[in-house]
Amino acid sequence: MTIEPTHLARRGLMFVLSSPSGAGKSTIARQLLADDPQLQLSISVTTRERRASELEGVHYFFIDRSKFEKMAERGDLLEWAEVHGNFYGTPREPVEEALRTGRDVLFDIDWQGTEQLYEKLPQDLVRVFVLPPSMAELKARLERRAEDSEAAIARRLEGARAELEQWAKYDYVIVNDDLERAFASVKAILAAERRRRDRVLGLRPFVSSLLQDVQALTGAPVHSDSEKSAS
Repeated sequence: MTIEPTHLARRGLMFVLSSPSGAGKSTIARQLLADDPQLQLSISVTTRERRASELEGVHYFFIDRSKFEKMAERGDLLEWAEVHGNFYGTPREPVEEALRTGRDVLFDIDWQGTEQLYEKLPQDLVRVFVLPPSMAELKARLERRAEDSEAAIARRLEGARAELEQWAKYDYVIVNDDLERAFASVKAILAAERRRRDRVLGLRPFVSSLLQDVQALTGAPVHSDSEKSAS
């Protein structure tokens, strides 16, 4: 006898990756997006000028400062920050729409943005912090990228101190000493969090129907103890 798979809808989740610059969170994020069609990247709004290589709605939504300030005042941003004189923020509506329809949203943001997300939607948030295996390796990775001057690398290493001090605020912490192993760990976390009881919609009536079937098949009375314990 072939048993058809049981499909129960679920609420989506917000999956945050944070780390010091160079620890590998952006690489892991790109791999997750390429590997998992259920996952979508959160697209931020920004007031900075669009670069020639950037596409509207793919890299950012580019808006003027007046519109950004109005969005912040109305509470239309889940998190926002000013960086080097420009503003960046996460629009609330697209994220909440994704969660309602069971899609998951990936965030590649720092600890400050993560704290703001937690203040708004704590039950929907899964926070993963990526650590480097050592500071010497972190410095070597920054140097291998060949994107920054020595002074800029020094600033990034100093900034890593502030990031590292926040590790205990995250739900999961992984050490990226091997990219393949770190990626597998992050995938496992995402898979487990998708199956959490409180994210599955319609689970209570489904279990109730199973208990009713027990009664129909055996004639035994159905006790509600198991349902109470799941409350």
